[in-house]
Amino acid sequence: MDIFCTNRDAWDRKVAAGTRWALPVSSEVIAQARQGHWHIILTPNKPVPAAWLKAVPGGDVLCLAGAGGQQGPVLAAAGARVTVLDASPAMLALDDQVATRDGLDNLRTLPGDMADLSALPDRSFDLIVNPVSTCFVPDLAPVWAEAFRVLRPGGSLLTGFMNPAYYIFDPDVADDEGRLEVAFRVPYSDAVDLEPSRRQALLDGGEALEFSHTLEAQLGGLLAAGFFITGFYEDGFPDDMDDLVTRHLPSIMACRATRPAAG
Repeated sequence: MDIFCTNRDAWDRKVAAGTRWALPVSSEVIAQARQGHWHIILTPNKPVPAAWLKAVPGGDVLCLAGAGGQQGPVLAAAGARVTVLDASPAMLALDDQVATRDGLDNLRTLPGDMADLSALPDRSFDLIVNPVSTCFVPDLAPVWAEAFRVLRPGGSLLTGFMNPAYYIFDPDVADDEGRLEVAFRVPYSDAVDLEPSRRQALLDGGEALEFSHTLEAQLGGLLAAGFFITGFYEDGFPDDMDDLVTRHLPSIMACRATRPAAG
């Protein structure tokens, strides 16, 4: 199975279905960002700390697997030169739509794979913004290596990611019976650990395939790539999604990983 193409097509379908992660920001939000009043998210609820975003005005920012007409246009309105790279053409079209609507000439979109940034030069960005999306790739090491390569020394990667414990529970039992049942080990893969019939049902329902990653692969992988971890927080799904796991533990995390100034 070609995971990249499978998940690209799934996100194109999600856009057509009106997923909440692909609802473009309004012109009012862009106008406020131009006046210096703005925030972005890596995870569903908590705004990214302002101290993590000091490089935005006048900086070069890469939104990595972060299309959908949300973070990228806000960052451009706040004064950054923004490149949005995403697998999904439909998601990228939303960023183009907002840029055209609101005259954001400093935003460009680029279709691609977050594990292969070969279209981007070394040391070309001051900041990388990566909302929760690494759960859609089977291997994190090339993602972190490429992010390190395209960052300038002293630049930071801001990434949101799933708590690996989220994936040990059977989602069908949680949805159908309202209880948590431990069914899987971490690392977990929809492509490997689900029965074929359940995996096909996911794909038929327009869902992307997901992969858990151990904290060693997530945080240890960032360290192995050369980053320093300089910030961290936890979050969960919004209350209106009534996510059963989130009731019991923080299901989503975010961190800031900084490339050493001398690196």
